[in-house]
Amino acid sequence: MTLSNLVFAVILAGGFWMFVPQAQRLVRWLKLARPEDRTDHPDIRTKNFVLIGLAQSKILRDPFGGLMHALVFWGFCVLGLGTLEIWIQGLYTPFTWGVILPRFLYVPYVFSQEIFAVFVLMPVGYLLYRRLVLKPRRFTVDAVHSGEAVLILGVIATLMITLLLVFVGEAMQPGADRVGRPITALLLPLFRGMSPETAHIMARVCWWIHAVLILWFLNHLPKSKHLHVLTSLINVWFSNTSGPGRIGAMKPMDLEAEDAEQFGAADIEHLSWKNLLDGYSCTECGRCTAACPANITGKVLSPRMIMVKTRARLTEKATVIDAVAAAGGAVTETQQAVLDKHLLDDWITEEELWACTSCRACVQECPVSIDQLEIINELRRDLMLMESRFPEELQPALTSLERNGSPWAFSAADREQWAEGMNIPTMAEMAAAEEKPDILFWVGCAGSFDDRAKKITVAFARILQAANVKFAILGQEETCHGDPARRMGNEYLYQMLAKGVIETLDGYAVKTIVTFCPHCFHQMGKEFPDLGGHYEVIHHTEYIERLLAEGRVPLDTEHGQRLKVAYHDSCYLGRYNEIYDAPRNTLKKALPIVELVEPKRTKSRGMCCGAGGGRMWMEENVGKRVNVERSEELLATGADQIAVACPFCMTMINDGVASTGREVPVFDISEIVASKLAEPAGSA
Repeated sequence: MTLSNLVFAVILAGGFWMFVPQAQRLVRWLKLARPEDRTDHPDIRTKNFVLIGLAQSKILRDPFGGLMHALVFWGFCVLGLGTLEIWIQGLYTPFTWGVILPRFLYVPYVFSQEIFAVFVLMPVGYLLYRRLVLKPRRFTVDAVHSGEAVLILGVIATLMITLLLVFVGEAMQPGADRVGRPITALLLPLFRGMSPETAHIMARVCWWIHAVLILWFLNHLPKSKHLHVLTSLINVWFSNTSGPGRIGAMKPMDLEAEDAEQFGAADIEHLSWKNLLDGYSCTECGRCTAACPANITGKVLSPRMIMVKTRARLTEKATVIDAVAAAGGAVTETQQAVLDKHLLDDWITEEELWACTSCRACVQECPVSIDQLEIINELRRDLMLMESRFPEELQPALTSLERNGSPWAFSAADREQWAEGMNIPTMAEMAAAEEKPDILFWVGCAGSFDDRAKKITVAFARILQAANVKFAILGQEETCHGDPARRMGNEYLYQMLAKGVIETLDGYAVKTIVTFCPHCFHQMGKEFPDLGGHYEVIHHTEYIERLLAEGRVPLDTEHGQRLKVAYHDSCYLGRYNEIYDAPRNTLKKALPIVELVEPKRTKSRGMCCGAGGGRMWMEENVGKRVNVERSEELLATGADQIAVACPFCMTMINDGVASTGREVPVFDISEIVASKLAEPAGSA
């Protein structure tokens, strides 16, 4: 072993000696949180790992910037083998993979190292240009670590440049093997005139810079935002945001657990270890904040800052806990002050939490499958269940849910008024006649009480009747399933209402439910199973599409004017349940001459109407109204009509369009189909 090998061995050992305790510290801090099993469905998790983690499918949603990041990631994966070679060379200078690998493998390896060094260097140049010159909004909306990002990009660029210079220096030695080195061949003319001795010195200096810089980078990661380099792949595997599980389903809560003292989360120990791992994995790229409707319209909520603050609070509190443990349990006054603080209020404010519309745009956009919404939901649960703190305007809706089984203060006796004269049986009437319907038409609270939404109810019922579907409603037995209460954080009220609905449904042995409300559709189909309710729940756009495909809906498509229609995606239908095509297909089948136009933000990148997460019952006093922003986007398409598939969206978009002074009508998909129903034979 040479002196050089000995020095490098000391540096390498020192690098890992410093890194290992940092890694152990990060794992120890995760244990401060609640345990949670994230090992189910290993097949789906592995699929996510490959598609989202390795193939970078989510980051590639941004075609150019995403490709640049993906190239850096793939480059680091390929160059990792080269890093290992460099470290072994540091300990034993003659080593190369060529000693082990046969030539037909070694040449491609050398080729890949050169090519990917360029593949990393070029995107890094673009990413620096974008961050320093272009400055897109998502990089500037929050006070995050932009300086550190520039530093790390500079380090990565230095690593690639030194690596290429090592290759050049080695290639300039007498008898050097240059096979498989196209980049070196391109660079060699730049060094014409340099002696082999000087080239050797250049190569050795660059080798040392490269080798030591990698060790510095490794030790910098645990205490920087670039920790995601180490944790993002792990985070993707443990994620539930892209399946397995039910996408967007809120975490179950056992309200009857004997040892339960905390409901929801006020601080980091009330969150799960996965929530904290999300904090480790946040790249601070800002894609979540750029897609957040609240942030876009000027509210204080920034999903990125939810993660940054969660990570910062963990670091603050865990550091003190470590110090106290090292001191044998003695707590100073300053340390106690830190321990007494909370993630809620001291780091994340109520205003941020209540600005959330629960649209899941942040979760959808995160390239490493972070679930910002889960933390918001847990903090809301603490506010509601532990402290009874919530906006005053939510009180009437919560009171009505408790007293009337509906967020609106209407009597249950009025629930089926919309059906007067339509000869629609209730489940009770069918049971009395010893009959069973093919489907239960779940009307929902909006469809039962809201005058505008009741027109949708009637339209869909007319379609069912025209298609000769044997269906029934619950009538006065139907109550709210509690989704609004759950999204507001009142899990107790939610479970009380949901269990009541499940008892009613099970009492009639209901198997299949069709509803036009995406909130009802999601709640009963995806979240009821946690309470023992298992049903096939179909959204009416899918059901109408099915009926149309079977030719069961008699339509008059020969008359009517050519229309330009813009469809607004409901968050709970689209991002929560990935239903994007059924509404569009239904429109095209019902109106063959329709011209569908898409707004700027559409499908999985569609913008929320502003009503989700309990916002339907709250005033919007800060910034621009979300529904106005969305309505302006829809109107910008030049559409003659706007189509929706959600009663909440109907209200919000109607109001938004009206606020602009335009008179573009807004219809539900079922209303458009019902308007084309053929008159029964002999009715003319």
